[in-house]
Amino acid sequence: MPGECTPQLRETIENTIRFLAVDAVNAAKSGHPGAPMGLAAAALELFDNHLRFDPGDPDWPLRDRFVLSGGHASMLLYSLLHLYGYALSLDEIRQFRQWGALTPGHPEYGLTPGVEITTGPLGQGFAHAVGMALAARMTRSRFGGAPSAEQAPPGEHFVYGIMGDGDMMEGISSEAASLAGHLGLGNLVFIYDDNQITIDGPTDFSLSEDIPARFAAQGWHVSSTIDGQAVAEFSGALEEARAETERPSLIVLRTVIGRGSPAVAGKNKAHGAPLGAEEAARTKQALGWPTEPSFLVPDEVRAYFEGRIGEKKAQRASAETRHQAWREANPERAEGWDAARDRKLPGNLGDLLAQGFAGVDDSTRKHSAAVLERLHEVVPYMVGGSADLAGSAAPPVLKDYGIVGPGAAEGEDAYAGRNIYFGVREHAMGAVTNGIALDGTLLPYCGTFLIFSDYMRPSIRLAALMKVRSLFVFTHDSFYVGEDGPTHQPIEQLDSLRVIPGLTVFRPADGVETAMAYAWALQRAEGPVIFSLTRQGLEAVDRPESFELEDVWKGAYGVREPGRTPDVVLVASGSEVSLASQAAEGLAERGIEARVVSMPSLELFRAQPEVDQLALVPDDGTPIVAVEAGRGESYRGLVGRRGLIIGMAHFGESAPAGKLAEEFGFTPGSVADRVAEHIAGA
Repeated sequence: MPGECTPQLRETIENTIRFLAVDAVNAAKSGHPGAPMGLAAAALELFDNHLRFDPGDPDWPLRDRFVLSGGHASMLLYSLLHLYGYALSLDEIRQFRQWGALTPGHPEYGLTPGVEITTGPLGQGFAHAVGMALAARMTRSRFGGAPSAEQAPPGEHFVYGIMGDGDMMEGISSEAASLAGHLGLGNLVFIYDDNQITIDGPTDFSLSEDIPARFAAQGWHVSSTIDGQAVAEFSGALEEARAETERPSLIVLRTVIGRGSPAVAGKNKAHGAPLGAEEAARTKQALGWPTEPSFLVPDEVRAYFEGRIGEKKAQRASAETRHQAWREANPERAEGWDAARDRKLPGNLGDLLAQGFAGVDDSTRKHSAAVLERLHEVVPYMVGGSADLAGSAAPPVLKDYGIVGPGAAEGEDAYAGRNIYFGVREHAMGAVTNGIALDGTLLPYCGTFLIFSDYMRPSIRLAALMKVRSLFVFTHDSFYVGEDGPTHQPIEQLDSLRVIPGLTVFRPADGVETAMAYAWALQRAEGPVIFSLTRQGLEAVDRPESFELEDVWKGAYGVREPGRTPDVVLVASGSEVSLASQAAEGLAERGIEARVVSMPSLELFRAQPEVDQLALVPDDGTPIVAVEAGRGESYRGLVGRRGLIIGMAHFGESAPAGKLAEEFGFTPGSVADRVAEHIAGA
């Protein structure tokens, strides 16, 4: 029955969505039915009459994006995806939260067609959506060309989302909303599901601030509160939000969690537990819905969506016609956009980046800044910035490439630059960076001091979980920070990051390793990459003649090989590679021959064939010693239970870096002494 959606049919569709959620949660014996029940009317209106998408091509670049920030309400999204014809069958709905199903407890990017982002940790979806919206604005400015009603350039889509009270309470939402308002992201529209309930009870137990006033103060366009069932008013608010091009929009929607349930509507019991068979039956009776069968999709609902699917595809075809007109009018811009989407790179990228770094002494943060300059010359779709630490090259502002936002030069497009000033918002910065990566056009990086990666850990973990190619540039990576003291001196951070599955960590020793780390991140990475960089200057690594640049991509390689079988193998990363080499010279004077291995990436080394690993770091009884100016326990698997790790088992101190190195035993003589003692006691 394609065509008009009568009030009666609309009610039937809304109840279809509600009871798909209720039945799925009951079948799984776990889940969150309340939010889908309360949001069914609004979500249907958004998808049906406002969201641009093609269910047959979930990755269509010109589609609008939808982010369900409260991922616990996943059955709301799954129900809609199923009804609109995405590759998500009713059997998958029946298998909600089960092994191997496409309907996990919280939406997972890359698993379920139509899911734009993995959500679950509250506030993260909202913050990632800010990045998606920023990416769209930057894409439009860079590739769009002269505006024309007959053309559809990339980047003109909207980013819509739904967030709840829990999202609002998380600090990341305040950071991200502040940045979105500051940047004037008029293509971002969020619906605030103000149902006034959390797991523990009414929100007034824990929240009393005026949320709409907060967003208005942060530069958002905010609607007056709308009843969750007032579909026409809600639709008008969406139209008004799209017309507001200079500010992001928040639509405040007052819903009833668990709507329709006689026992739990409006109560916290509707939040995180199944209704149960008896209450589900009472709810169906109250809303005039058949108690059997479960997972019912009435024929008239199927017929309506068959028509709507065709209309969505027709809208896509119309957009593609206008998109082709844009391509014909802007061939160079189209070529540039395609190159960005395809991640085209120079074939000799490693050679280009590493050229001239051999033998150059400097801090790896400064080497990184130089590499980024080179990258922007040959990879124009890179964008990024720091959390108010550009002056420390964490990472730097690239002066030739413009600023994004109000800091843009007079007369310049505010979204045409490549440098993003994230401000002191590390938590949001990580999520926004991921959101830019998820958009699919621009390749983002961001950074701060390594110690503040702790603020970003949830976003870093989500980047790894989603396999998005975000680059995280962290400087000041050890106690060599010096006088700033233990609050700013990372100790446990490297180890804690290395244990995140799917995350590649580079700790380069000099400019050559830094350049090749970036080259690997752009050419080989299938997920996020971290660069751990020094504040202090380092001596360039003295490499053997047999060294090849791509040895860095093996994760480890020898930088000093004795003339005979080594008595000990010293494994080091970053600033400790030159230290280990100097210590090896001192050991040689004592008759102890040491192989020195630079290990810029433990993850890449562990991915090598075992025979290659053992050729470099043997497991034949030869003592293995790891040296790293951090906790160092990442190396335990290499050195063995009784092996020696020269690291930091305590926090740092406030003093000049050189003094700290002496006190903490990170001098060539101290390292040589500890190695000799270890060998003697082995």
